[in-house]
Amino acid sequence: MSGHRWAARAAAGAAAVALTVTGGAVAQADDDTASLTAEQIADRSRDALLGVSSLHLSARGDLGGGGGDRMSLDLTLDREGNCAGGVDMGEKGSVEIVKRADDVWLKPDKAFWETHVPIGGSTFDTILDGRYMKAKADDPRLLTVTEVCDLDTFRELITDNPDATGSGTLTKGRETEVGGTPVIPVTRTQGSERLTVDVATEGEPYPVRITVRGADEEGTVSFSGFGRPVPAGTPAASETVDVTALLGRSVKPV
Repeated sequence: MSGHRWAARAAAGAAAVALTVTGGAVAQADDDTASLTAEQIADRSRDALLGVSSLHLSARGDLGGGGGDRMSLDLTLDREGNCAGGVDMGEKGSVEIVKRADDVWLKPDKAFWETHVPIGGSTFDTILDGRYMKAKADDPRLLTVTEVCDLDTFRELITDNPDATGSGTLTKGRETEVGGTPVIPVTRTQGSERLTVDVATEGEPYPVRITVRGADEEGTVSFSGFGRPVPAGTPAASETVDVTALLGRSVKPV
């Protein structure tokens, strides 16, 4: 499973927790989040995440499939499709990402080219020489990368998650802290998988951290910077190479 899809999987899992709501009284705005039921807390957290305009997402974990491949993902993204950050797949390479409006800049490292483009990858790395490759955000060769840069992608996973109606036990834990933020954990247990969402109990009930533990994957997704704008800076023209000139029109998606 690619890095960006692993993070999307975790976001969908959070949706599954939130959508396990089976009914009950609707919580009032002045209710103490920690005093609510697990279902009410999950419902509040889902609504808060759906309503945010931008956020910072940080993911750490196994790529899935039981192979033990670790990865990390750090992105600041918004609902306008802007983002900045990167993906690190350890020995399999890393990619820096900047997306602004209709343009996207990618800077894969040498290990990425050699792992994911074994035929010609080293040549591409030499041509780039530390620069970004620039393309239009709708370039079909890069869609698997650029789709993760839109916060609406995650919102769609939450609203359209096909696993939302799945069975599972939803429980509320004891109040604790995550990075100094007071939270209340809500856990869904289904088969061998445990998915825990730590929900802020002060201010907006945002999901602060999502932890997934299962037979084939494990990891943590943290959310922060709610409502903060994506950095507006983009690479200078002298630091970029046009993707068509680099890859040509016959190259398969990166």
